[in-house]
Amino acid sequence: MTDPTHDDAAEREPSVSFADLGLPPALLRAIEKVGYEAASPIQAEAIPVLLDGHDLIGQAQTGTGKTAAFSLPLLTTIDLKQARPQLLVLTPTRELALQVSEAIQSYARELKGLHVLPVYGGQGMEVQLRRLSRGVHVVVGTPGRIQDHLRRGTLDLSGLQSLVLDEADEMLRMGFIDDVVEILEQTPESRQTALFSATMPPRIAQVAKRFLNEPKQVKIAAKTSTVETVKQRFVAVTGHNKLEALTRILETERFDAMLIFVRTRSSTAMLADKLQARGFAAEALSGEMSQAARQRTVDNLKGGRLDILVCTDVAARGLDVDRVTHVVNFDIPTDPESYIHRIGRTGRAGREGHAILFVARRERRLLDMIERSTRQPIERMSVPTGAQIGERRIGDFKQMLSDIIRCEDLAFFEALVDSYVEERAADEETEGAPSPTQVAAALTFLFQRSRPMIVPERRVEDEDRGSRAERPPRENLPKRPELKPDEFDSEGEGIRYRLDVGREHGTEVRHIVGCIANESGLSSRYIGRIRIHDAYTTVVLPSGMPTDVMEQLSRAWVRGRQLNLKALDGFGDDFSHLKPRSKPSRKPRDKGAREAKESPKSERASRPESGAPKTARAHTEVAAWKPRDESLVVHESPGPDTRRRPPEEAEPTERAERAPKQPPKSRTKAKAKAGARGKKRRSSGPPGVAPAKSKLSPEAKARRAAKKAAKKAAKKSGGFAPPKRKKPSRTPSS
Repeated sequence: MTDPTHDDAAEREPSVSFADLGLPPALLRAIEKVGYEAASPIQAEAIPVLLDGHDLIGQAQTGTGKTAAFSLPLLTTIDLKQARPQLLVLTPTRELALQVSEAIQSYARELKGLHVLPVYGGQGMEVQLRRLSRGVHVVVGTPGRIQDHLRRGTLDLSGLQSLVLDEADEMLRMGFIDDVVEILEQTPESRQTALFSATMPPRIAQVAKRFLNEPKQVKIAAKTSTVETVKQRFVAVTGHNKLEALTRILETERFDAMLIFVRTRSSTAMLADKLQARGFAAEALSGEMSQAARQRTVDNLKGGRLDILVCTDVAARGLDVDRVTHVVNFDIPTDPESYIHRIGRTGRAGREGHAILFVARRERRLLDMIERSTRQPIERMSVPTGAQIGERRIGDFKQMLSDIIRCEDLAFFEALVDSYVEERAADEETEGAPSPTQVAAALTFLFQRSRPMIVPERRVEDEDRGSRAERPPRENLPKRPELKPDEFDSEGEGIRYRLDVGREHGTEVRHIVGCIANESGLSSRYIGRIRIHDAYTTVVLPSGMPTDVMEQLSRAWVRGRQLNLKALDGFGDDFSHLKPRSKPSRKPRDKGAREAKESPKSERASRPESGAPKTARAHTEVAAWKPRDESLVVHESPGPDTRRRPPEEAEPTERAERAPKQPPKSRTKAKAKAGARGKKRRSSGPPGVAPAKSKLSPEAKARRAAKKAAKKAAKKSGGFAPPKRKKPSRTPSS
């Protein structure tokens, strides 16, 4: 009995033809028309196993030819006379479903009458129902839409001969593995099953153990994976400089088509819009787009009408475009598997590809993790400089001139230039006729205005600071001397300067202050008003600053931009208020303030202040308020007014005491009413002033005790309370 595990077949010949694998002539003719010359390692190992009827577990990276590895042998098991699903292929994404169905259709072009149906979400259900009712032999779909058809009863799997799980690890990552298990439970046990996955997580191994019958294993080692055919490089660049670095790379790299991967769907549209604004043919591809729009975008990329596609990891599993020569990881993936799948979109079928990875300083550990996983070092590349970009633009301009001179009829334009030179020569006011070289130079200047050939230098790439051990100790670093106030005009007006860094570069006030203080030695107390605009910043600095200090400050960098200080006229700040002042001596409080503090609160509250500001409205009202004489609160003031007032002017409490007693109500209602009266009494007073703590006088305490006694007596007797004795009339005090 042979070993069921085939470990990459290193002993095989480097080139294995499909005719040696035992495929029927019809499939061999289709393979020849497709253009395949030799089988890849995964195809050479998997096709014989599947032709023998065994279940298979294939572990290989993306782009190694897995689709042909399972499609070619399983097509031989289909009976064209039975128009029902006999081969089911499950894929994680819509793009991959379309790609696999197109590949199977191309392999079966010599099998007349074989029908392949892609089934996925986003397409109208009516179209799929019509195709299923007519009869299909191969169904390629996503787990969600396959489940929909099974619930409807529109997909019959009773005649299924073979089933393939393609990209099983990706289905696990996207949360489809439970749907896959439910689908497998509804298929015949006699089916032949093939499972393909780039990795083998424990959950995938459990599914294979449960649903595969003594499977053979084919494992393609990492040394023959797609990663080897891709030249990998990384750029050390921080987030706010990524767009500038990407733009420079797009201008200098020679590419046919490029995929740019980001993390979120919103980032795809944002980055695509920014690239379009810079003159690149770019579009976004994300899961929120309709299927028709997604298919149209992919077709534009395949047809050459589109050069750059900004997408997320979802599209990485389904795109197979021969034009793609470069893959840019604009956002570094958080796991090595996603990185391998991303760069697997280029360098397919033995072709050479390029992968560029943007890495910030805090993301270096992710870079180390990717290098350990791929077992290959990723070399560092430098961001193209302004001189390199200018050289590239000049080269493109020269090539364009050569092409035009060689291919176009320029007789009319030559006559136009000659007539211009003659007209300028006949003009007496001019010093002389321009030469044809000057005319060509002027036209070149006009042409390059939108795409300058002289590009200013800008620091985009992060500097390599080295390890901590390689850096000198911080205490040994030379300290920049601090500018003293006598070295500049600290009392006069300041000068406003323009800095070539703004909000769009991620600039904040702390960056400007820190740079000026560190580079010039100027204390932050002498830095004036700072205003940050979109593309620039203005700052006010003292006049009379030393020339060497200003030159050094102008060469300083903030957020990857050189400051390039430029003085602006007509504006300044007065720095005289920054002179150190002596501590003011404490003045003794005046006699009036001391008396106001010692006087009672009631007296202070009753004295309105003449000069109170209008904004202090509440305080003015408080000052005008005076407690009523009949209040039960004891004040440190002359006794209450004993004059009797008419009933209509009496306080609510007093009127209640004079009124005859009513029959007692229930205990609950009495408590609620008493609480309401107490709340009203406590809340009485002017608005905005907390009531003072009350202190009952002896007379008030006696009246309250008498009232409680009367209520208690009435409750015991069950009748009305005895009428309250009228108070004796009071005469006003002299």
